[in-house]
Amino acid sequence: MRFIFLALLPLCLSVPASAETPPRSLNDLLEPIRAKHKLPALAACVVTADGVQAIGVCGTRRAGKDEPATADDLWHLGSCTKSMTATLVARLVEQGKLKWSTSLGESFPELKDAMDPAWAPVTLEQLLANRGGAPAGLDRDGLWGKCWAHKGTAREARRLLLEGVVKHPPEYEPGTKFLYSNANFAIAGHFAEAAADLGWEELIQREVFKPLGITAAGFGAPGKKGDKADQPRGHGGNGSPVEPGPGADNPVAIGPAGIVHMSLTDWSRFVAAHLRGAAGDAVKGADGKPFLNPDSWKKLHTPPADGYAMGWSVSTRGWAKGGKPGDTGRVLTHNGSNTMWFCVTWLAPEKGFAVLVACNTGADGAGKGTDDAAAALIGDWQKK
Repeated sequence: MRFIFLALLPLCLSVPASAETPPRSLNDLLEPIRAKHKLPALAACVVTADGVQAIGVCGTRRAGKDEPATADDLWHLGSCTKSMTATLVARLVEQGKLKWSTSLGESFPELKDAMDPAWAPVTLEQLLANRGGAPAGLDRDGLWGKCWAHKGTAREARRLLLEGVVKHPPEYEPGTKFLYSNANFAIAGHFAEAAADLGWEELIQREVFKPLGITAAGFGAPGKKGDKADQPRGHGGNGSPVEPGPGADNPVAIGPAGIVHMSLTDWSRFVAAHLRGAAGDAVKGADGKPFLNPDSWKKLHTPPADGYAMGWSVSTRGWAKGGKPGDTGRVLTHNGSNTMWFCVTWLAPEKGFAVLVACNTGADGAGKGTDDAAAALIGDWQKK
């Protein structure tokens, strides 16, 4: 059975003008796409190394309601969290707290007797490239249900996940193939927790978000439960809004793989750093200090053998290069969804720009709608 979203008011709000030249509005471009795909709200921006160049937000925070989505609202980024966790690890590697070659056996010697021996040599680098051997799903032995039922700390939840995964052999010989898995990143996040003796949530705020000037980041579904929607609500397959709280996001056990939310402007700060790093340019944090060195950016953006790097799918596109007909340029991309939200970003380092798109539903139309918006933004920017 297919469900149809309730009619939405065509509300569009853009970023307020600043003392300098304000970003160009994308409202007129986004609204027809939002309406076509029956999305409650649609938000998008174009970013360069100099910051946000164009932005727009259309629609409502809840389907069927008249609460407008705004330029300052928070958006759930799903699996776009993965590149953030990889960036955190790169920071810890530069600080000497981890190595890309650090293995499960080295980080968790206390699990030697409980771990299948094939897991011991699995490295942090393999996990972050989705080549670590972790399964795509976590249903075996009821592990996924145990993650949902867990009542302890988030760090303890990730230890529960790790122990549940490594007591069985890897799904394949680690390092030999790519298999997309949230568990790989959850375990990598637990590596970071063990190395720094601090929870992943605190670590990523300290090492990634704060240095990049990101102030509106959090975890899980944004906002507070209430009669009025203080933030956009995610929407499930039946088109109904889902209130923040239990069941509004994945369990914290897989947090490093996909539970970050932030404003579109803050997400653009993270993407702009990767855009500059991928182009070989120096990247400094909000404090003026170098954020990562060139070798770290190269590691993050270089697939080991296939098209997946550390939280980025890497390929080429003609629009990302310019110049002679037939030329192609490298692109980095990823999408994310917890089934109630959807987002996607495309980076074109050689062209010096990226597009970011988010919507507050994971139902039919979300993936196609965000893809259509990304394509429209790319085409529009190429004309400028």
